[in-house]
Amino acid sequence: MKRVLNVGGNNKNIALPGVFSGWEHVLLDIDPKGKPDVVCDARELTSLPGGEYDAVYCSHNLEHYHRHEVPRVLAGFRHVIKSEGFILVRVPDIAEVMQIAVERELDIDDVLYRHEAAGGITVHDVIYGYGPEIAQSGNDFFAHKTGFTAKSLTRAFEAAGFAHVYLGTVALEIQAFGFAQAPDAAARAVMNLG
Repeated sequence: MKRVLNVGGNNKNIALPGVFSGWEHVLLDIDPKGKPDVVCDARELTSLPGGEYDAVYCSHNLEHYHRHEVPRVLAGFRHVIKSEGFILVRVPDIAEVMQIAVERELDIDDVLYRHEAAGGITVHDVIYGYGPEIAQSGNDFFAHKTGFTAKSLTRAFEAAGFAHVYLGTVALEIQAFGFAQAPDAAARAVMNLG
């Protein structure tokens, strides 16, 4: 059975993308409250055994590290996956956020969009982290410490040794696949990479 390491996924009640259907889901998080399988800071992934996972999934977590720490986190991703493995990362699309804010003449505290559970999400929330969650938890690891555009995320992947990058943007989010080795046709088809 293939294994995916879900880095910073909070808890297992949050569904994984369909590409991981039928895979063993191993949750890694810095916060033990969500009962992760592995309690670990993503900056310390190289302390784990190498090459144990077929993929790393990281949804809205990479922006929670300072820019200078991102290479260390991505190196950890590379360390824990098998040589033919891949990473799937989702982050806010800062370029789209800025474009919409300018077009709509939004202030940083204006609502950018509405979320079914959370309500109004402001420009500030997307750039710096969801304010109510940071305030309630008292944990600064919920704060956003860097941001990405499609171009900057691609550069970060490539610098970390993920030479084959496939990305798309939708609804203020960048979704990026990174492979150290070129994926075969079957993998590209399953992941809808074209």
